[in-house]
Amino acid sequence: MNTSSFRAGRASRAVPQMLAALFLFAALLPSMGTQAKASGRPLIERMTLDDTIQPVSAARLERSIARANADGASLLLVELNTPGGLLDSTREMVGAILRSRVPIVVYIAPEGARGGSAGFFLLEAADIAAMAPGTNAGASHPVLEGGEPDATMRQKMENDAAAFLRSYVSQRGRNVTAAEQAVRESKAYSAQEALNAHLIDLVAANEATLLQQLDGRTLTRMDGSTERLSLSHAVVVTLVPTLRERVLGTLENPNLALLLLAAGVLLIYVEFHLPGTIVPGATGTVMVFLALFALNLLPVRHTALALLIAAIVLLALEIKTMSHGLLALAGIACLAGGLLTLVDAPVPELRVQPGVAIGISVALGGVTVFLLRLAMRAKRRKVLTGVAALIGATGVAMEAITPAADPEFPSGRVMVDGEIWEAVAEDAIAAETPVRVIGTSDDRLRVERT
Repeated sequence: MNTSSFRAGRASRAVPQMLAALFLFAALLPSMGTQAKASGRPLIERMTLDDTIQPVSAARLERSIARANADGASLLLVELNTPGGLLDSTREMVGAILRSRVPIVVYIAPEGARGGSAGFFLLEAADIAAMAPGTNAGASHPVLEGGEPDATMRQKMENDAAAFLRSYVSQRGRNVTAAEQAVRESKAYSAQEALNAHLIDLVAANEATLLQQLDGRTLTRMDGSTERLSLSHAVVVTLVPTLRERVLGTLENPNLALLLLAAGVLLIYVEFHLPGTIVPGATGTVMVFLALFALNLLPVRHTALALLIAAIVLLALEIKTMSHGLLALAGIACLAGGLLTLVDAPVPELRVQPGVAIGISVALGGVTVFLLRLAMRAKRRKVLTGVAALIGATGVAMEAITPAADPEFPSGRVMVDGEIWEAVAEDAIAAETPVRVIGTSDDRLRVERT
C-alpha cells in the first residue's frame, strides 16, 4: 500500500471513530452525574452561553436548568459572554433562573467577556453573581430598533425594564439603585466597580478559584430560605448543546437566513424553467423553509415585509414597461431597505448587516430582472416548430403551380428550408420561380412570387 492510500484509509477510519467517541461522551454524561451522586460527591453542572440572547439560547438555558434539577446537582454554573439580545427571551431566562430549585451561578468570563444589555439582567437574577477580572456588565437601556421612540414610549420602556430588574435585585440583596442606573443611564461596570457597588458577590480569576470561594457559602434563595453550599471534591459536568440547538443557533443568524432565502428562491426559479432536474427545486425548497424557520425565531418588522412586496411589484413592472431601468432601481432600493430593517433587534449581532442586505438586493434584483426579461422575450418569440415556423421563409417552386388541384387557388410543390411542401398560390407560378411563404392553409403553404 502506498503512503497516500494508507493516509486515506487512516482518515476514513478516523471519522467514524470520532463520531463514536462523541456519541459515547454524550451517553456517559448522565452516568457521570449518577456516579457522582452514588459516591456522595457533590455534582456541579456547567454550561457556556457565548451568544446573543434569543429564543434558542433561552431554550438551551431552560433545558440546562431542568437537567440540573433532575440530576439533583448542587450547583449550575453558567459561564456568560453576551452582547445582549431580545427582552422577551431575557424574561423567559430570568424566570427560569428564579424558579430553579438548584442554585445558579452566573459567571461572566473569561477575561474580555461581557454581560451587556440583557446579560446584566441574567447576572443580577442569579443566586451568585460573579465576574472575572477584565470583564464588564451593564449598559442595559432598552433599545427600540427602527427609530427613536417618542418621550412617552421611551419612559414606558425604561420604567418597565427598571421595575422588572428591581423585582428580583432587591430579593437578592443587591444594590437596586446601581442596577437601575444600568437601565436608565446605560451605565456599565467593570468587575471591580460592580463588586464595590454590591451588584455582584465576588470576583474570581478562573473557575477553580470561583468554586473555592463558593465552597461553604450560605445562600438566601428567592423564597427566603437559606442553603449552604458544600462543593469540596465536586464532580463538574459540562452540558454541551444538542445538535438541534447548534443547528438552530447557526440558522438564527439573520444574514445567513437571508442568503439561504435568496439562493433558495433562485434555485426554485431554475427548477421552473428546467422542469425535471429535481435537484435545484428540492434544494431550493429546503433552503427557503430553513430561512423562513430562522426568521420566524426573530422579531420581523411588518413594514419591512411591505417594502419587500413593493420591491417584487416594481421589478415585475420593469419587465412590462419601458422605464429605462428606473423601476428596477426603485425595486432594488425597496429590497435593500426591506432587508436592512427586516429584523427588529436591539443589538447589532442580531441585525442584518448593510453589506449583506445591499449585496443580496443588487444580486437578486439584477438576476430577477434578467431572468424575467428572458422569459418575456421567449414568450414573444414566434413558434420555431411546425408549419407556422415557415411563415416569411423563402424557397423555390419545384414545379409549375397551376389551378388543377383547386379551382380557387393554383397548387403545386415547393421546396422551403430543404423540405418539400404542397403549396397554393393566388396566381400561377412557373417552375424554378423563387417564392415566399405568406401563410398556411390546412397542411399546405400559401406562397407568392418574391
